[in-house]
Amino acid sequence: METQSLPSDFLPIIFQVIVAMGFVVVTLFATHFLGPARKTKDKLSTFEAGVKVIGNARQPFSIKYFLVAILFVLFDVEVIFMYPWAVNFRDLGWSGLIEMFIFMATLLLGFIYILKKKALDWN
Repeated sequence: METQSLPSDFLPIIFQVIVAMGFVVVTLFATHFLGPARKTKDKLSTFEAGVKVIGNARQPFSIKYFLVAILFVLFDVEVIFMYPWAVNFRDLGWSGLIEMFIFMATLLLGFIYILKKKALDWN
């Protein structure tokens, strides 16, 4: 027999969400209004690991940094897909092996395309 959820079943969850959000709001307002507000030139200046700031941080830089990051994520996800396959290698048999070869070949073609387009050349 299937039981249906009543709106009253969700009251503890709703109460917990309201208490959590109330705690966050009260904490933010309390720290903002009760904390010290001493704004000095030293506190408002940029600080990066003890090195003095030189120039503007908003200057444009090469898109290749983003490309390398995206490629890293792509090939990292490849490893995530390979782990369950390796765990179940014996159960999957030959069909699992062939499917993994197809998956790897597709990724290899993408990598070859990236190399042919010279996307990783930094010169």
